[in-house]
Amino acid sequence: MKRFFSGLLQFILLLVVFLIGSIAPAFGVIPSLEWPIHPGRVFVYDGLLLMLALYVLFLLIGLLRKRIRTAGVTSTVAMVLALILGLAMKFGFKGN
Repeated sequence: MKRFFSGLLQFILLLVVFLIGSIAPAFGVIPSLEWPIHPGRVFVYDGLLLMLALYVLFLLIGLLRKRIRTAGVTSTVAMVLALILGLAMKFGFKGN
């Protein structure tokens, strides 16, 4: 049960970081890294990079606690689900 709630908390944190990183460049908080995907459409991948950095931090914490097997699986599942849900909710996509 503790592992489930840990994974759920990681999923929520990763999703929130993806959202904040996707909208923060619009306010000039961080520089915007964009990838053109279609004429008139771009993907702002700042949120994706911040989410990956947080994922690596979760793995490093698991490694330091010597629980990389359980932490790695839980963190990876949480990251993949947050990525799928974030892209389905169109975090980072914007029109010119």
